[in-house]
Amino acid sequence: MVAVVSQENVVALVSRTGRELQRYRKGRRQVVGCIPYRLKIKEKTSLDVCDELEVLVISSQKGKGMLFPKGGWELDESKKEAALRETIEEAGVRGIVGGKLGKWTFKSKTHDTFYEGYMFPLLVQEQLEFWPEQNVRQRIWMNVTEARDVCQHWWMKEALDRLVNRLMGQKLGREKQVLASKNAKSDL
Repeated sequence: MVAVVSQENVVALVSRTGRELQRYRKGRRQVVGCIPYRLKIKEKTSLDVCDELEVLVISSQKGKGMLFPKGGWELDESKKEAALRETIEEAGVRGIVGGKLGKWTFKSKTHDTFYEGYMFPLLVQEQLEFWPEQNVRQRIWMNVTEARDVCQHWWMKEALDRLVNRLMGQKLGREKQVLASKNAKSDL
């Protein structure tokens, strides 16, 4: 008997390592990451996205503190592909990568050099039981306030604020459409 397994359901249990394929721009290492998130379904409607939003933070591999998954953008990947790969490797989740939240320039805490970081939202669709860095990282779902408090990087906190603002704008847009639809029906 032969079993056919779809490539999209297979996760390598080994992280990419080394810097041979790393992208650099003007001497700055290019890194990409995701803010994995999910929305809790609540019975009452709230305009505050923070009440419904949970984000996944991971422990730092090199020290104390929590952060969002991120790592090097390699030559054989797009930014989104690299961000998704890093998120699978470090946090063990996958899903839909949204549009870029922004670009930040920051100084490495361990190397005396500057990096350029790009962050993307990732709407989590699957949380893996096994993933490459499960033995060296913890992953914890938190609300926005908790995540902002524990996140060790200022630029990731800014990315989180941008995600919250984006989701709030989308929610307000949907509510306006529903209201307009109700008003149009009542005019009939």
